[in-house]
Amino acid sequence: MFISQVIDVTIKKIKAQTANVLTMGNLALGGFSILMTMHGQHHLGLLLIFVAALADRFDGMVARKMNIESELGKQLDSMCDIISFGVAPALLLYTGVLSEFGFPGWFFTVFYIGCGAFRLARFNISENNGYFHGLPITAAGCLLTLSYLAIPYLPMPLFMVIIISLSLLMVSPFKLKKV
Repeated sequence: MFISQVIDVTIKKIKAQTANVLTMGNLALGGFSILMTMHGQHHLGLLLIFVAALADRFDGMVARKMNIESELGKQLDSMCDIISFGVAPALLLYTGVLSEFGFPGWFFTVFYIGCGAFRLARFNISENNGYFHGLPITAAGCLLTLSYLAIPYLPMPLFMVIIISLSLLMVSPFKLKKV
C-alpha cells in the first residue's frame, strides 16, 4: 500500500512538470542557438530557433490539455521565450548583417531584445481574454530569424527597418486574436 502511494505521488509530480520540461527544452534550444551563432554556425542556430518555436507551441498546449497551467509555468515560459525569440534571433541577425552598421546595429539589436522583454512582461500581467496585445515575441523572433535567409537578396539597410518594425510591433497596442 505504501509503495502504491509513493508511485501515485511520483506520477502526479511528473505529470505536473511535463509542460515545464518542454519549456526548458525551448530554453535549451535557444541557448544552443546562441552558442552555434557565436561559433559561426548560423544555419544551425537558425534551425534551433525554429525547433524552439515548436517546443514553445507544445508546452502551452500540453499544460492546457493536462490541466496543469500554473503561474510558475507562465513566468518560466516568458523567461525562456526572451532567450529563444529575443536574444537568439537578434544575435543571429546582428552577426549576419547588423554588425556592419556599428553603433546603430548594436542599439537596435538591444532595442529589439528590450521590446521583447517589455512585451512578455506586459503579457504576464494582463488577463487572458483571447487576444494578444502586440505581436507575440515568438512570431517576431521567427520572422526575424526568417529574414536572416534573405541576407544575400535584400539591401543591408532593409534589415534595420525589419528589426525596428518587429520591435515596435511587439510593444504596439493592437490586438491579435489567439489561435
